[in-house]
Amino acid sequence: MLPLDFINMMEPRMGGELDSFCRALQTDAITSVRLNDKADVVLPWAGRVPWCEDGWYLNERPQFTLDPLFHAGCYYVQEASSMFIEHILHTYVKQDSIVLDLCAAPGGKSTLLSQWLAEEGLLISNEVVRQRVFILSENIQKWGNGNTIVTHNRARDFGDSLPHVFDCILVDAPCSGEGMFRKDVKAQDEWSLRNVQMCAARQQEILMDAWDALKPGGILIYSTCTFNEQENEQNARFIMERLGADLLMVPLKQEWGIQETIGYHFYPHKTKGEGFYVCVLRKHDEQFASIKIRGEKKKSAVPIECESNLRGWLLHPDDWAIRQEDRFSIAYPCRYKELIDYISTRLTCISTGFGIGEMRGRTPAPQHALALSKDFKADEFPQVELELTTALSYLRCEALALENQPIGYILLTYKHIPLGFVKNIGGHCNNLYPKEWRIRTL
Repeated sequence: MLPLDFINMMEPRMGGELDSFCRALQTDAITSVRLNDKADVVLPWAGRVPWCEDGWYLNERPQFTLDPLFHAGCYYVQEASSMFIEHILHTYVKQDSIVLDLCAAPGGKSTLLSQWLAEEGLLISNEVVRQRVFILSENIQKWGNGNTIVTHNRARDFGDSLPHVFDCILVDAPCSGEGMFRKDVKAQDEWSLRNVQMCAARQQEILMDAWDALKPGGILIYSTCTFNEQENEQNARFIMERLGADLLMVPLKQEWGIQETIGYHFYPHKTKGEGFYVCVLRKHDEQFASIKIRGEKKKSAVPIECESNLRGWLLHPDDWAIRQEDRFSIAYPCRYKELIDYISTRLTCISTGFGIGEMRGRTPAPQHALALSKDFKADEFPQVELELTTALSYLRCEALALENQPIGYILLTYKHIPLGFVKNIGGHCNNLYPKEWRIRTL
């Protein structure tokens, strides 16, 4: 049952469409996925998401836990409405941009951003809640783009430490969750007018704290999964009038059913997706003094013989800088080395680029993130193709026995997509799948 205060709040906005709107919020949610460009996937397709090239609706919701390709990062289960971010990126954000996803967990929009930027740009994907930042890092690693740093910081840390660094900032703000009513009954139970007011105030605080990190002339994408004016249009006005920005228009097709106001609303009785609001603004282009980017944190050198081995595992070894962190070797984009080193001295970085190897004795062992990377040179390792049952056993971190295979590290694949590594020691294999990622129940 929808909260009565919510219905009364929405009545002036919906008018004669109120009944259709409320009925739509009490129907089953639509399942959609966004495909990774590193693999071809077959699912129960029901048609494309019209505003996202890689987005697809499904006829039914499969049990994603039982699909090894889901764990390999071949696709992401994401609301179709939020995939509209891709359409905005095509319109206003260059692929060689430096982008901040400020409130990023669990990672749907960050994986979309990293795929858009590809090897040209750099993404800083941030989450302030510690329990959620590791889920974010896991999803980023599974997606396989090495152009992403995952951080665990407050919004003000970016405004204070990285002024005028970002070409684009996405603020998918914590909100009252009205757009999730039909997916999550708990969201209905927790909703109140007071919570709407608290969320709107918190959103303004986040925007003010991070504002200085955006370059003059830079793009701010502000979004929520709510319908109310306080968290949406009023905050768009706040950005324009208080912080100094101009509202930008995004081209639409009438058949998409998106409602244009100060920004864009996705209503479930009009669009095929969950409730969503987004607006795009350009920061006023005033004069500013840019910061000097200089990496100051000294990293221990990678032994030359090991570095040669590590680079041999990459398709484009010259594109990556490699540094040692304790016994782990990390690869990150050469073109942004100074900026990444600078950021690492000022922010709490959970992961940078992707892990390549871990020193065990005098030789490096491959890290799991290497197997998922799009720049992984898989032919450097012996490979074993798994059928479904064995692949799920591997993803549960169970012991495997592989017959007639060489001793050492072996890459396991499913439908020719890398899943991860085992170490064959003779009678059995040590399962090297990250224990914190394992499938716990089937």
